[in-house]
Amino acid sequence: MCGVVGLFPPDRGSLPDMAGLRRMADALRHRGPDGQGYHLEPGIGLGHRRLAILDLQGGQQPMSSPDGQTVVSFNGEIFNHAQLRRELEARGHAFRTRSDTEVILHAWRQWGVGCLDHFNGQFAFALWDAALGRLMLARDRLGEKPMHYARLPDGTLAFASEIAGLLVLPSLSRALDPAALADFLALGYVPDPGCIYSAIRKLEPAHFLLLEHGMSRVPAAQRYWQAPTHVAAAPADAPGELAARLSEAVRLRLMSDVPLGCFLSGGVDSSGIAALAARLGPALESFSIGLEGSADERPAAAALAASLGGRHHEAAMTPDPFRDAREVAAIFGEPFGDSSATPTLAVSRLARRHVTVALSGDGGDEVFGGYRRHRWHQMTEAVRRHIPAGLRHGVLGALARAYPKMDRAPQWLRAKHTLTELSLDSALGYYTMVCRMDSARRHAVLSPALRAQLDGHDPAARFTQWMAESDPDEPLLQAQYADIHSYLPGDILTKVDRASMAASLEVRPPLLDHTLVEWGMALPAGLKLQARMGKHVLREALRPLLPQGTLTRAKQGFATPLGATLRARAPELRARLRGAAMLDHGLLDEAGLMRLVDEHATGRFDHGTALWQLLVLEGFLTQQENHSSRAQAA
Repeated sequence: MCGVVGLFPPDRGSLPDMAGLRRMADALRHRGPDGQGYHLEPGIGLGHRRLAILDLQGGQQPMSSPDGQTVVSFNGEIFNHAQLRRELEARGHAFRTRSDTEVILHAWRQWGVGCLDHFNGQFAFALWDAALGRLMLARDRLGEKPMHYARLPDGTLAFASEIAGLLVLPSLSRALDPAALADFLALGYVPDPGCIYSAIRKLEPAHFLLLEHGMSRVPAAQRYWQAPTHVAAAPADAPGELAARLSEAVRLRLMSDVPLGCFLSGGVDSSGIAALAARLGPALESFSIGLEGSADERPAAAALAASLGGRHHEAAMTPDPFRDAREVAAIFGEPFGDSSATPTLAVSRLARRHVTVALSGDGGDEVFGGYRRHRWHQMTEAVRRHIPAGLRHGVLGALARAYPKMDRAPQWLRAKHTLTELSLDSALGYYTMVCRMDSARRHAVLSPALRAQLDGHDPAARFTQWMAESDPDEPLLQAQYADIHSYLPGDILTKVDRASMAASLEVRPPLLDHTLVEWGMALPAGLKLQARMGKHVLREALRPLLPQGTLTRAKQGFATPLGATLRARAPELRARLRGAAMLDHGLLDEAGLMRLVDEHATGRFDHGTALWQLLVLEGFLTQQENHSSRAQAA
């Protein structure tokens, strides 16, 4: 992958600041250690950091058309570039390189913004058309590659692959967004298009921006693709068709002029990708990380790798939430609460010692209904439809409020969550399952001043909007549709991009081929959820390739254990959360923070997830404090 940066001044006659452009690109050196390039002319400045994958000699960027009128700075891969090249050559286009980057230039000339409909890939790019006086920023359909932008005080639009590429600009405001902070505490990430900094926005997946000089404001981004909102008829042989579709998705992602391997966790998704890759060519080198003190899937991964004949590499790591929280803050540029970020960074570093590109199994749960919450939502929605709304809201709601929260009791005694979800409508019920810190606890740790600034902002509102866009008679599809717009881009793909790019590694998830997503999400629920397990059709499609134990193994995940560690180190936790970085901003309430720590330390409640997120926030705020101190000293 690569790093994209740029400056688009309000006046076409203005020459962007080259020194600023260089600082922006330097901040993204980890995304592209193999080279850098710049394009500067009145009205536009583009920069690029390159991680060379295809056409190592001819793919330098920014890349211009032969007449110099069109220039692109591109992060990602266009996997169907060979097919598009043939189609464009048949229309009279002449190519100078083998790079997929050049395909973007010709596709823009041929189809304009419609070129986005032709690309099968993971990408974010900035394309300048001098003849039209127009700049386009675009992002892939699922959000595999990022794009951030900000309007500077002088009217210049600055954009970059990561937040770090914008923070080097001294005129950019570093004021924090209260709504983004509330969203982070609720969900564990800041969902698109928001950012922890008020001045910065994220381009949403499947959207593009068209900009011209002289615009008084940044226009609204336009959507060019939508995930399925209705279920289609069941195919005659769904497992067979899925096997063929997934094989093609893997084949496309094997293109590379540099060494390529795969992540291998031992689960069905990554195992299936590795097995398909081995069937299409020599077995790939594979990479696994084990977590000390947690579920360890390394033996299963190693056994599968041995059966495929590939060379396998593994390592172990010992999670330390106090250390890891600081490292996450340094990599992500804003608070990010998924504790599996550090294992993902560890496996990326392991892989990068041997390869430049790795295939992953990301996306299988979102596309084929693999999360426990998908099965639970399907069941609770069936119950909701047999209980009148008044009874659910009144009687069940009252029971939920009265029932004690028993985090450490046996599973069968923890009825509060079930009663709460059943008392709510569909969208809010699903939100309660993905929410990491409920509104009562969230409000308790936020300062009164910050709560006042939120002005009724509700992190749950977007779930109501997403579920309203999809078929109300298909609860599983509604849940998947919400995940495709929230958890997948905001958590999973953000985690994989930042962690892998911190190691200068490109990661490709075949299960997120958009044609496969369109087909898989639209399958009837009965093909996905069967016999208390999700991803039924995927397991059946991979049955000829994988051992039975892999197909039936319960999902274990990559998250690190938090509760016991934080309880044992409660004094250190108190010191971190009542430090100057947390309290001097006036964002948080000390009494609320300490109450959360005390309840966890005594074992009365398990606040491990919430406290980890607060540790991550402390790491982010400490980083901000250190940056301000360095800036003042300079």
